[in-house]
Amino acid sequence: MKPALSRRSILKGAGVGLSLPWLEAMAATPSGKPPVRLAALYMPNGVNVDSWIPNGKGRDWELSKTLSPLESLKNQVTVVSNLWNANSKGGDGHYVKEAAILTCTTIKKTPGADIGNGVSVDQMAAQSVADQTPLPSLELGVTPVAIGVDAVVGYTRVYGSHIAWSNATTPLAREINPRSVYERLFRAASGQSNNSAKMDTLLLDRVLGDANRLRGQVGAADRIRIDEYMSLMRSLEQRVQRASAGTQRTWKARAAMDPKATPPEKPADHAEHVRLMMDMIATAFQTDTTRVATFMFGNAVSNVSFRFLEGVSAGHHDVSHHSKEADKLRQYQIINQWHIAQYAYLLQRLSEMKEGDSTVLDNSMVLFASALSDGNSHNPHRLPIVLGGRGGGRIDSGQHLVYTEDDPLANLYVSMLDAFGAPVERFADSTGPLAGLLKS
Repeated sequence: MKPALSRRSILKGAGVGLSLPWLEAMAATPSGKPPVRLAALYMPNGVNVDSWIPNGKGRDWELSKTLSPLESLKNQVTVVSNLWNANSKGGDGHYVKEAAILTCTTIKKTPGADIGNGVSVDQMAAQSVADQTPLPSLELGVTPVAIGVDAVVGYTRVYGSHIAWSNATTPLAREINPRSVYERLFRAASGQSNNSAKMDTLLLDRVLGDANRLRGQVGAADRIRIDEYMSLMRSLEQRVQRASAGTQRTWKARAAMDPKATPPEKPADHAEHVRLMMDMIATAFQTDTTRVATFMFGNAVSNVSFRFLEGVSAGHHDVSHHSKEADKLRQYQIINQWHIAQYAYLLQRLSEMKEGDSTVLDNSMVLFASALSDGNSHNPHRLPIVLGGRGGGRIDSGQHLVYTEDDPLANLYVSMLDAFGAPVERFADSTGPLAGLLKS
């Protein structure tokens, strides 16, 4: 058999694998008041719980060892303890919990293309301001999309590769190439999106057509993989249609971008790759090319090697299954702290970007979360959560908020949507906003 489209061609067309640049439309002129932004950063595999929880609560609190990189930003962050995602309590150890970190929904168990989840909180925010920025949202990662079925648990690996969902059946494909991200942001900021949309339309049509033809030439297992790929491409189709429709409105970047500051296409290592993506979020928020972003430090069950960290000799997932061994717990904590340091780097960058009497961080909400607490037990209780920024003055930051055990994670999202300017009465299993988080 000689398929019309090779696997390499599919991944090249899908590009993040999705190297297709995202597609944008120009939109409304920003108002005098700085806009509110929302980002969600996801870390797989949970945390060493004993080194995570801060000492004290309210405003009388101290950062834990793992959270220590946030010391200079302590007044700008809120640590939230004891929330959980009840709808992710069943199923396997990872996919059910991690795919639902931003949807608070029970995903559909399936090995194929008939996936089912819910709309993620980032996309609810993005939909409320979709016509006000060139990019409705920005989805980033550092690891290609995993395809196929995890035979151990019977779930498609697609679930573990996405946290942003525009609807129950459409996960939003992530970009993992920092150069492509920067070029996309630059085109949007400089008003070059219309020509890009036409080119992307032609490329997408060709890739989709080739994939459809290939589907009829392969076996059942490969058809499942192609169907998974096609489901990811739906989000691209929607963006193509939106960009092609165009708009008569004008939009102006809030800051200029340097065309010579393009990052490398292939970062030297994992650490540089992550830092570059933090820079991309900062640039997107500063220029107002988008107000919503998500970033995945790794896919579910990520086993990225952290040997580049002193004292670490194993992969991330391996040490998360510590079995209470002292040395694995020690390495686990080092890896957790490294992730918090990258989060702190992004917050610091945003804090240095002035917007009148405030900063971009003052006008942002940047969530750091994992879908598990203890990775060894796959525990979905007492989730590790930090919220950075003041959400345009709505977030009462500088606190350690401790709730009754098993308060809904969705309550946090209700509060964040309110601060973003997209209030909802209910999100998933929410019971109301989180007490003490929002200023009255």
